[in-house]
Amino acid sequence: MEYNSQQIEKKWQNFWKENRSFEPDNDFSKEKKYILSMFPFPSGRLHMGHVRNYSISDAFARYYRQQNFNVLHPIGFDSFGMPAENAAIKNGSHPKGWTYDNIDYMKNEFYSLGFSFSRERELATSDELYTKFEQGFIIDMFNKGLLYREKGLLNWCPHDQTVLANEQVVDGCCWRCDTPIVKKDMNQYYFKITQYADELLDDLKKLEEGWPKQVLTMQENWIGKSNGLEFDLYFDDDSKAKLNNTFESFDVFTTRPDTIYGVSYTALAPEHKIVTYMIENKLLSDKVISEIEAMKNASNIDRQKEKAGIDLGIRVKHPLLDKSVPVWIANFVLMDYGSGAVMAVPAHDERDFDFAKKYDLEINAVINPKEGNHDFASSAYTERGILFNSGEFDGMDSKKSQYNIIKYFEDNKIGKKTTNYKLKDWGVSRQRYWGAPIPFVHCDKCGLVMEKKENLPIALPEDIEITGEGNPLEKHPTWKHCSCPECGGEAVRETDTMDTFVESSWYFLRFCADAKNWETEAFSQEQLKYWMGVDHYVGGIEHAVLHLLYARFFTKVFRDLGYLDFDEPFDRLLTQGMVLKDGAKMSKSKGNTVDPDAIIEKYGADTARLFILFAAPPTQELEWNDSAVEGAYKFIKRFYDRASNIVATDTLPDIEHSTLSKEEKFARKKVYEALQRANDVFNERYTFNTMIAGVMEAMNALNVQSNADVWTEGYWILSSIMEPVIPHVASEISEKYFNLNNFAPQNILDEVFVEDSVTMAVSINGKARTEIEVAVDADKESIVAAAKEAGAKWLDGKEIIKEIVVPKKLVNLVVKG
Repeated sequence: MEYNSQQIEKKWQNFWKENRSFEPDNDFSKEKKYILSMFPFPSGRLHMGHVRNYSISDAFARYYRQQNFNVLHPIGFDSFGMPAENAAIKNGSHPKGWTYDNIDYMKNEFYSLGFSFSRERELATSDELYTKFEQGFIIDMFNKGLLYREKGLLNWCPHDQTVLANEQVVDGCCWRCDTPIVKKDMNQYYFKITQYADELLDDLKKLEEGWPKQVLTMQENWIGKSNGLEFDLYFDDDSKAKLNNTFESFDVFTTRPDTIYGVSYTALAPEHKIVTYMIENKLLSDKVISEIEAMKNASNIDRQKEKAGIDLGIRVKHPLLDKSVPVWIANFVLMDYGSGAVMAVPAHDERDFDFAKKYDLEINAVINPKEGNHDFASSAYTERGILFNSGEFDGMDSKKSQYNIIKYFEDNKIGKKTTNYKLKDWGVSRQRYWGAPIPFVHCDKCGLVMEKKENLPIALPEDIEITGEGNPLEKHPTWKHCSCPECGGEAVRETDTMDTFVESSWYFLRFCADAKNWETEAFSQEQLKYWMGVDHYVGGIEHAVLHLLYARFFTKVFRDLGYLDFDEPFDRLLTQGMVLKDGAKMSKSKGNTVDPDAIIEKYGADTARLFILFAAPPTQELEWNDSAVEGAYKFIKRFYDRASNIVATDTLPDIEHSTLSKEEKFARKKVYEALQRANDVFNERYTFNTMIAGVMEAMNALNVQSNADVWTEGYWILSSIMEPVIPHVASEISEKYFNLNNFAPQNILDEVFVEDSVTMAVSINGKARTEIEVAVDADKESIVAAAKEAGAKWLDGKEIIKEIVVPKKLVNLVVKG
């Protein structure tokens, strides 16, 4: 039985394809498992991160099939997006051709790794049928008031020439190309995700048992709910005159109403409407205007580093004191949170303190520590304390005073308690070609009009020229010209396309479609009720906010539109760690990538799978190790070679455990421990490395005994345990020796774990000398006798003065002489 990975793997991949081995059953009376990995973008080739992701989900899928579950384990491709368009610019190709060529290549790679995907439910989000259903959802969301269009200051990537959602700006840069973003005023379509902010936050509690705490915390922080006081700051008469009486006030929000008496200045974002008015009406000098524009163009991250400000020369009245305070522009104030205006209390906020020190502004302390004093000239005091210089609230605990101060504002109708969110509505229109067209029409007579559903899909034209300058759809001579769905007159199609995160926000539902109605409905109600939610969802931590938050939002929207009847899509989430090489994430730019195809060609797919699951627990980073890959190959070869000792059988051997030798019992015990560990791993811990280690220990134990039945039983069970990891080799062994009967649940046999003897250490005067094996129920007298016999050479000529027995552990003989 020479191990030939290429031959064995090709054989079983053909077998699984021809026999539809991994298609889910339509028998909905069976218990189900929906196993899903986050689907890939078809970039052209798999990388080792893909191999890890899909090896994990495939192990789950194969294990649960063994346990007689009905398993849905689908695959698709997140196939719209800028990389295809950028590749077209670089290579002179068409985005569609580039995308679908890559899909074909990657599908072959997937199946060369033995992944047990449903072939009949494959999809690509750039398929026109997928677009048709999605455009229908968009129209329904618009009718429900969950999609709207308005002008705003947006995140613009100069490199990719498109708008980005707030969530797609990472450290002030584009999430794809790392180009610093700039702000641009333009029209944008928005999903009203803020309408679901409280539910998205509250329902995180439903996920606490199945999701990593880190992901829940990241989503909670991104939603960013905070309670506080909202009130207006009114301009004094001179300032109103300077503003041509256009503005009477602006509103601010604070989470620290207890510091209200300490306000010494206010700050506006450079994008604030009052600032814009002053620029447009030449109320500021050219020098100041250029400084403001520079602030706007800086990334949000840079704006938080070096604090910079501009005095606008206007003032507002303090809401509770007979005084006025100056109005500044501050680069750290962002329009993304609150109203783009803040009250500043330098004595009790570190950021405000630094700004006040830099520009020599007042620092008015209003909270003292409960014990001792604070040097307000040196730093801000931000802890809880006692109010002073705060009118009728003097002497109150600062935390408890917040309620009283908010009540005072409400009673006097000068402010109100308000909840604010960091989360903003999701901007979803992109100024690129390769995306799903937004199904709207612009008519001079009717305004913004939805396309009729019977006209869907609105598909992309293929006769376009991509140059990298602007949106090709804007320049197309015919595609954008159409008739208005309402009046029939001349109109123009919307040329913006949708953010690709829209497609990935519902793809898991599309897999729940009935094959008979695949082209007529996006998903089947019967299949949704049966398969959802996803039992195990596997993907990277980098999607903790973007994809996972959007998918949760879409699920709740679809519920409210009557498409489904559940609140959350993913019951359990496993976030796998990155694959590293030489301590860094694999990337072409670093020159440290490993080609999965080369590993498969040299060692076989089973070796790649075994290494990736054995090298580290799935949630931790994995360091690539060439020698460990070689070691995985050698283990598989040894596992395959030694199978030749199996006595072929269709059933497990009938073994009388009590008649076995010590080595045979131990081998049997290690095999069943490995089985127990496998069940624990798949149902609780997911530490596949410990499961594989258990199999290796059992193999070693089998090798030191010679009972054919114990060997055969052991291999029956161990090949079953390893089938989710190395399915080709395990299937080959199972076919040759077990007629493919061993991939079924095995019982843990209690008799194997019953000890009829025990090994005890023997010490002389506390120093370990030897061991004895005695019956598990042996009495002290027989244990001591065995110890004396085993330790005779250390006892010769000595008098035993004490005998100490620790049951099942050790015997210590104290001697003199």
